Amino acid sequence: MTLLLALTGCSFLGDDSAALGPAATPSAGAPTSEAPTGDARKAPDPALQSFYDQKISWKPCDDGNQCGSLEVPLDYADPGGKTIELTLLKNPAEGKRAGNLVVNPGGPGAPGTDYARNAGFAFGAPLRDAFDVIGFDPRGTGGSDPVDCLSDRDLDGYLAVDPDPDTPAEASDLQGWIDAIGQGCTDKSGALAAHISTAEAARDMDVLRAALGDETLTYLGASYGTKLGATYAELFPKRAGRLVLDGAVDPSLSSRESSLGQARGFQRALDAYVDDCLEGSDCFLGHTRQEGLDRISGFLDDVDRQPIKVGSRELTVGNAFYGIVTPLYNQDYWDSYLTPALKQGFEGNGTMLLALSDVYASRGGDGSYENNSSEAFYAISCLDDSTSVPLSKVPAQFPAFEKASPTFGKVFAWGLAGCAGSEAPESTGVGPIDAAGAPPILVVGTTRDPATPYEWAQALAAQLKSGVLVTRDGDGHTGYNMGNQCVDDTIETFLIDGTAPAGDKDCGS
Repeated sequence: MTLLLALTGCSFLGDDSAALGPAATPSAGAPTSEAPTGDARKAPDPALQSFYDQKISWKPCDDGNQCGSLEVPLDYADPGGKTIELTLLKNPAEGKRAGNLVVNPGGPGAPGTDYARNAGFAFGAPLRDAFDVIGFDPRGTGGSDPVDCLSDRDLDGYLAVDPDPDTPAEASDLQGWIDAIGQGCTDKSGALAAHISTAEAARDMDVLRAALGDETLTYLGASYGTKLGATYAELFPKRAGRLVLDGAVDPSLSSRESSLGQARGFQRALDAYVDDCLEGSDCFLGHTRQEGLDRISGFLDDVDRQPIKVGSRELTVGNAFYGIVTPLYNQDYWDSYLTPALKQGFEGNGTMLLALSDVYASRGGDGSYENNSSEAFYAISCLDDSTSVPLSKVPAQFPAFEKASPTFGKVFAWGLAGCAGSEAPESTGVGPIDAAGAPPILVVGTTRDPATPYEWAQALAAQLKSGVLVTRDGDGHTGYNMGNQCVDDTIETFLIDGTAPAGDKDCGS
């Protein structure tokens, strides 16, 4: 079920963020929200005014942060009907406060409150000094009326299923889990499952902006968070302030095109990992790139035939796949996680790969899930685009997908069937996105990003009327706080004092 779209902005295993130098001093032009105006709270529709009039009651919670909540309509077409309560977290500015920075880590499905809570790792000192970092769990995720589709035990089975079935029995098993999660979302979550789209979450962000008292939104979104931010700019171009979209998604692509792009992206990352191994004196994978790729593919085939016992559990080929792709999100994880995990696996020990798979899905050691990110990922993705390919027709896709990725191609091809069991409406998108009328929007792309390929950032920057492309030449997912000072300085200068590059900017490696 590889509806892969990067489950967070590269923070699966924690970041070792280095200090980024002295904090920048906010300029006189920095955004402020100390004195809310009536205009900041004016709703786009009078029927929504009571939501826009809200004021957040912040209360101290963990580690010096402040927690709050926000009420939004379940269905914006029926503002007098049922409501959803969004969970919020504020990480207060550490220096001279310039305003609020709303953040989203991606997914879809990752809790934004965790992103803000971990601001010390995720953001450089200049941003932490200048802004109250505001995280919110988008509707249907985290603590914001989380969508529920499967029991924890069934979610284990869903994630462990063979993502590349090569027998009728395996294909039947895959179809069973596709049907189970689709039906489960409807049975367990009811109307909520039909109202957690990206467009609705973007409307929620405008209510949040108003409740914060900001006339325009200052925002940093990573991975899927770029789709959320671009959708906001399309719906509210005059309310878009300083938006940074890092690790960009191309919202114009079909589900098939997106899957092909990710297949290429993860193959590119795996190739780079093997090449990096070969640069050493004794690479455990072999003597050439092809030998290394064949060794990994052969290992996955072996696990497919015979899962590896790990205590009372098994490392299945589905878990092994997630265990391998997870550390590809960040080059720093190659030596510390991927290499030892593969070495263990080759020796018949699946402990580390299973642990990496668990990290991907936010599964705790006791068998419970720390959040509903996997279920929300499925539900939101299929609500945004319910297009699917029947399992019987997936093999016709193999040539194109294996050309894109000899190692992972078939897995991504089978993923085209992932929404076949969904009962979501046909489409809940906002149509073409160009955000006409919005001020400059920074779009950040990394040349060998596995989850959101660089070509997507190029495309989004071109589609946005005011898009400015910032390029990092490197490996890993997203560009900010990944060791490129030019990228960091460009983003921080833009968010703090509003200075955008005069044109597209190539920050090199």
